Amino acid sequence: MADPWRSTAQGSAEGGAKGSVLADKLSHLSWLEAESIHILREAVAEAERPVMLFSAGKDSTVLAHLALRAFHPGKPPFPLLHIDSTWEFQSLIDFRDSFARTHGFTLIAHANEDGRAAGINPFDYGDRYTLLMRTEPLKAALDHGKYDVIFGGARRDEERSRAKERIVSVRSDKHVWDPRQQRPEFWRQFNLRLGKGQSARVFPLSNWTEADLWDYVLMHKIELASLYFASPRPVVERKGSFVVVDDESRMRFQPGEQVVMKTVRFRTLGCWPVTGAIESEAADIETVVEETLRSKWSERQGRISDGEDGGSLEQKKREGYF
Repeated sequence: MADPWRSTAQGSAEGGAKGSVLADKLSHLSWLEAESIHILREAVAEAERPVMLFSAGKDSTVLAHLALRAFHPGKPPFPLLHIDSTWEFQSLIDFRDSFARTHGFTLIAHANEDGRAAGINPFDYGDRYTLLMRTEPLKAALDHGKYDVIFGGARRDEERSRAKERIVSVRSDKHVWDPRQQRPEFWRQFNLRLGKGQSARVFPLSNWTEADLWDYVLMHKIELASLYFASPRPVVERKGSFVVVDDESRMRFQPGEQVVMKTVRFRTLGCWPVTGAIESEAADIETVVEETLRSKWSERQGRISDGEDGGSLEQKKREGYF
C-alpha cells in the first residue's frame, strides 16, 4: 500500500532534526493506518455478516473513518451498531446520529427496553447494570443480526485485560471470551475461520496508543464528540473525579454534594453517571494532544465503573462485554 504521507514526510525531513521527528511520526501513523485498513479488508473478505460497533467515542470514530478510507470510493459493507445503555450523554447521541447521517452509514441502535422500563440504573445496580444494559443487549443485537465478524475500537494499551486480546478474538456461541483459547497471530496473519455458532471480535486499532489516536485525529482533522474538549460543565466531585450532571432529573446526589460549574473534558467516555471528567483548558485538538502527551495518568482512570483492582473489566469481557 502506498504511503499517503511519503512526500510530506520527506519534505519535512529536509528541514533538519525537527523535520526528521515529524517524518518518523508520519511514517509511524502511515504504518498503523495501513495495518488497520489491511485488517478491515481481510476480515470483510472472510465475513458473511460483518458489523462495526460504534459508541461515538474517539476510538470508534477513528475506526469508522478508517473504514471509509478502506472501502473508498464505495461505502463500508456493514452497518454501525450502537448499544444504548439509556444513560448516554445526550450530546454523544446527537453526535452519533450526525456522524452516521453525514457519512452515509446505516445506524442500528439497540437498547434493553425491558431494563429501561424497570428503571435499571448505574446507581443501584453496580456491575449488574453493565451486564443488563450493555452486555446482554449487545449479545441480543448480535444474535438478532446474525453477525459473525464484529469490529470494535479497543486498543491494547487501554487496560491490562485488553492487552491479552488478539486482533481477531474468537467468541463462543454464547459470546464468551476465553483468553486461553486465543489463536497465535504471526507475521500479520489473521485466522478468521469460525466454527458453528462462533463469532469473531476484530480490533483493527489493537496496536495504536492513545497518543497515536490523537495524532491521527490531528493529522486528518477528524471531528470528534464535543465532550473530549474542555468547556464549562455542571459537575459534582465523586471518588476523586468530576461527574458531569447530564440529566439533573435522574442524577442521584450523595449527602453534601453540590453542583458547581467547572471547565472539564473527558479522555474516555461511558455512561455519564460513572465516567469522570478532568479539569482542563484544552479546548481544541492541538492542546488536547499536548496535554495527553504530558499526562501521567491512565486514560481509563475516568471509568469509575472499571473497579479499583482492574479485574472487573476482564470479568465483563468473559460475560460477553466487548
